[in-house]
Amino acid sequence: MEMNDLMAQAQQLQNRVAAAQEKLANTTVRGIANGGACIVEMTGKYDLKSLKLRDDISGRPADEISQIVLSALLDAKAKADEIIDDVMGDATAGLPLPE
Repeated sequence: MEMNDLMAQAQQLQNRVAAAQEKLANTTVRGIANGGACIVEMTGKYDLKSLKLRDDISGRPADEISQIVLSALLDAKAKADEIIDDVMGDATAGLPLPE
């Protein structure tokens, strides 16, 4: 493969990845825990957008509230991970990548 072809492929990959990153930054996922007691929203780049707690959990022990919040965060992260895999997979599809 010639150097010009490699450079063109590299530029194409760079453009696709940049577009994928922008898409992830503009994508919102929602993590929910304990029947909606905690709802977390984050972008596909893991930037936290909001954290909402229902009023009825305020009387619970701090460690229980922490676990509920952590569960919502992990739910949102798992959903973001799936989207990242899909979006980045689409961005690199058809391009030969080194193994």
